[in-house]
Amino acid sequence: MNGARPLTVSVVIAAYAQERWDYLREAVTSALVQSRPALEVVVVIDHNPPLLARARRELAGAVVIPNTGTRGASGARNSGVAACHADVLAFLDDDARASAGWLDALLRHFADPGVVGAGGRVSPLWVGSRPRWFPPEFDWTIGASYQGMPETASSVRNVWSNNMAIRRTAFDAAGGFRADFGKVGSRSRPEDTDLCLRAAAVTSQGTWVYEPAGLAGHWVPAERATLRYFLRRCFHEGRGKAGLAALDGAGESTSTERHYARHVLPRGLVRGLRDAARGDGSGALRSAAITAGLGVTAAGFAVGLLTGLVEGGAR
Repeated sequence: MNGARPLTVSVVIAAYAQERWDYLREAVTSALVQSRPALEVVVVIDHNPPLLARARRELAGAVVIPNTGTRGASGARNSGVAACHADVLAFLDDDARASAGWLDALLRHFADPGVVGAGGRVSPLWVGSRPRWFPPEFDWTIGASYQGMPETASSVRNVWSNNMAIRRTAFDAAGGFRADFGKVGSRSRPEDTDLCLRAAAVTSQGTWVYEPAGLAGHWVPAERATLRYFLRRCFHEGRGKAGLAALDGAGESTSTERHYARHVLPRGLVRGLRDAARGDGSGALRSAAITAGLGVTAAGFAVGLLTGLVEGGAR
């Protein structure tokens, strides 16, 4: 609580592509019909004038503004925050759909003054069918919560910006999202993890909470249900985590990933092989995908480290 009044919340949705229009409209609608209403829903269009004009015409009930900062998700979200007036900032992706109780589930944790922010579960919404080879331990590659994450509300190192809420005071103290570190087009770097680390540090190690009840769905188009996309996403994640380690130190920046590699993936590998032994041939494929995904992510991390060393030496 903020004094005697309930905390207010603003929702920020960044968008950049005309082809995601139907998803964007659904995301905005889901944010507008929350059981705990938002003070405002701000849609930020990332340097796309035709999309900006259409959003202003058709997205009734939302505040639609252009990204006045650098191109990319970080600049767009920072522009959206600058137009907000609430105590808490909530972020939802333009291809996500919040459940009706999304904000209510996340905001209840802000009654604890030690909580700097919260994030909810993200479920994949497959446009087609889920590939049988796709291991649930790698659902993060499609922007969804993965098998091995907490099943009940838990303290975590970070949450994801496609389903996140943060105190405005913490966001401002941390300086917002790094404008030069984040998603631009198909290039993705973990700007949300970086913000979570910095916000916790500037608020005397404030706590982040993962709340599975704060549910949102995330659309997975057919082109992301391919092995090619899976491996490319793993590589870029590894490379992005190397950049994060350079910014925030390897200890905290890779703590969750080390636990994931040592505990979550081995269990998934064994589960796939056990399924195969019981007659599910796709179990072996899931185990193979886990092995390949880990290896490609590690390769991306190594490339990111080497690139950083080369660039650092050149300066």
